[in-house]
Amino acid sequence: MTLLRLANVEANYGAVRALRGISISVAEGAIVCLLGANGAGKSTTLKAISGVVRPSAGTIEFDGKLLNGMSPTHIVGLGVAQVPEGRKIFKDLTVIENLQMGAYVRKDARGIAADLDFVFHLFPRLKERTRQLGGTLSGGEQQMLAIGRGLMAKPRLLLLDEPSLGLAPILIADIFNALRQINKEHGTTLLIVEQNAHVALKNANFGYVLQVGQVAVEGSAEELRRRKEVVESYLGSSEQTPARAAS
Repeated sequence: MTLLRLANVEANYGAVRALRGISISVAEGAIVCLLGANGAGKSTTLKAISGVVRPSAGTIEFDGKLLNGMSPTHIVGLGVAQVPEGRKIFKDLTVIENLQMGAYVRKDARGIAADLDFVFHLFPRLKERTRQLGGTLSGGEQQMLAIGRGLMAKPRLLLLDEPSLGLAPILIADIFNALRQINKEHGTTLLIVEQNAHVALKNANFGYVLQVGQVAVEGSAEELRRRKEVVESYLGSSEQTPARAAS
């Protein structure tokens, strides 16, 4: 079953045309990655899905419902949550307060408590730091917190923008192990924008490579791994530069 479908979506930042007719689909229960060089339209695609950027043309459907024109709050209520690039945690709030903010559209106290337990199961470090301010956490811990906050919205579809950015390899492995658990144990569908094509394709079922706001290449993750040279030709030099590690 297709959970998310974008058809010929266009979006602008003022006079700049960021998306030029992008069409993608995400099956329920899948892990799908979006790859591409800086400026390819990856983050804008996620923002259009979550309602932060309004499409100027095309349609975005989630579970058969048209998202065009909906507010971000309404879209979260339907079951779509985003973990933004750069984490964007509330630095002056504690870990537990950040996680509670993720559940602000929910009223089911028992379900919230169960999801909080799941987040602490995924990320035991967060449980050890529940009263610590978010801004005092390490980079890796802040990424865990951002993912946990997204999960507290109880999404059917979780959008993740560059979850490995700035992290050391061992932390990247931990993050993607957790994402696979989220997908397998919760059945949450994942759409991941990722700078690290190798890691993304190793963990995803399907992938799209974007170039200047359009889909240039698509296929199963296994197929795209086999077509390594084709994929890399669209990634640009930014894909080859290691990110500064943060613990």
